[in-house]
Amino acid sequence: MKRILDCRASDFRNITREELKQSIFATEGRTILSENVVTLSLLPELSNAELAKAFGADLILLNLFDVFHPHVKGVVAGDAFRPDGDEGPLIDESVVKTLKTLTGLPIGVNLEPVDNDVDAVETLFNLPEGRRATSRSLAKAKELGFDFVCLTGNPKTGVTNEQIEQAIVLANEHFGGLVIAGKMHAAGTRGKVVDVDTALKFVEAGADIILLPAPGTVPGVRERDLAQIVMAVKEKGALTLAAIGTSQEGADEGTIRSIALSAKRAGVDVFHIGDAGFGGMAVPENIQALSIAVRGRRHTYIRMAVSPTR
Repeated sequence: MKRILDCRASDFRNITREELKQSIFATEGRTILSENVVTLSLLPELSNAELAKAFGADLILLNLFDVFHPHVKGVVAGDAFRPDGDEGPLIDESVVKTLKTLTGLPIGVNLEPVDNDVDAVETLFNLPEGRRATSRSLAKAKELGFDFVCLTGNPKTGVTNEQIEQAIVLANEHFGGLVIAGKMHAAGTRGKVVDVDTALKFVEAGADIILLPAPGTVPGVRERDLAQIVMAVKEKGALTLAAIGTSQEGADEGTIRSIALSAKRAGVDVFHIGDAGFGGMAVPENIQALSIAVRGRRHTYIRMAVSPTR
């Protein structure tokens, strides 16, 4: 399998779970994932996913997406032409598959393992099933054509590590694609966001990539702490992701570069940048700054410029 750096839309079109994981591993800490809110678009003429790709993202993660009411602002299902050159619009009406055609990238979805008995530190949201990690929602995510699922928690959702562990098992049973799992912040709950034991439990449950807060995002998460968890996870055969998910995706470019290089020194495989810049995505220039910091201008500009018809 090619490195993500070398993959084009035709490589991603029928990529398997194992191939996607291997492609990320082979890229050696140079994979960029952009998380986008689907109910907003920074520019009304297109989706946030298309804009994120244009600034260097390799993977797109949809947030606030309800699998039973699929909608992405800026995308009309079927409103894309075939990448194989045939005339006419796509026959498949899935908004997810349309978005994959428009971007030429793998697309994932957040599904949240809510703990109904959690000891919350703030008033929590009541999420519909289409946003929660259940057997039905995971099966629907597979039907819609998602390449990966991220089992994590938005603010005020009451997601716990215990429920994430259970959701990983469900995802392997009902989804079957690549599984990312972990917390990027407290999600309205008490206790540690992450530690070595929790990360290893996620690996044992069957997660492919363990999501961890990037150094400098969650109070107390230091580079050396992250490095210790990353080493333990990699020894078990899983990959790691460092998340900028505490609204610093709207900070200045220097802050983004500092966080990115700290996470890279810790050894992570994927660099996530969240959706709280403005308009439901990171400041676009921050996606570019993140990419240039961890892999330089050459690979960044190639991803920015490459056509989704290649």
